[in-house]
Amino acid sequence: MYSLDNIYKSFDNNQVLKGVSLEIPKNKTTVLIGPSGSGKTTLLRCINLLEIPDSGTVTLNGSSMSFQEGQKVKYSGNEIRNIRMKTGMVFQNFQLFPHKTVLENIMLAPVHVRCKGLHGAKRKEEVKKIREQAMALLARINMQDKADVYPSTLSGGQKQRVAIVRSLAMNPDVILFDEPTSALDPEMVGEVLDLMKSLADEGMTM
Repeated sequence: MYSLDNIYKSFDNNQVLKGVSLEIPKNKTTVLIGPSGSGKTTLLRCINLLEIPDSGTVTLNGSSMSFQEGQKVKYSGNEIRNIRMKTGMVFQNFQLFPHKTVLENIMLAPVHVRCKGLHGAKRKEEVKKIREQAMALLARINMQDKADVYPSTLSGGQKQRVAIVRSLAMNPDVILFDEPTSALDPEMVGEVLDLMKSLADEGMTM
């Protein structure tokens, strides 16, 4: 599924990742454990190329990208974007757009990707399909009544569940979770873990 081979990443003089190799099996949940500052978030961001490794190889479903220190990145923006499109990301602090409604947050990426180049009736039809999918995802987490509200009105647990279904809206091959419950009050942790467990039971690679 996913693999990292000999990944190095530094920020200025701070070397965060030192030759990390990792395999993420398909349909399984893989957990990274380590103290604060050990590089877990940086490693996740290298998997979906939000951070470009200084050197090493990132592989997704047989497609590999190799990076070498001191050399210009040889891959186009579209090639890197294709990796990101197949990789859902759920952030510690939700990262919902505050000026967009819950429904708009979920629809934003699919509309941007699937409606690119479409006009008129074809675009309207595709937007309608995306909206129906987004509402179905909200129904899955019993939040369809929150479709038209803004994130500021939601609890932490609700925000994180919206963030998770937002990542599902792109039909990703894998979802990366960066400490998804650490910003939540204890009573809200369970509802997020229940959703994550249901995804694991369905065979989502996480």
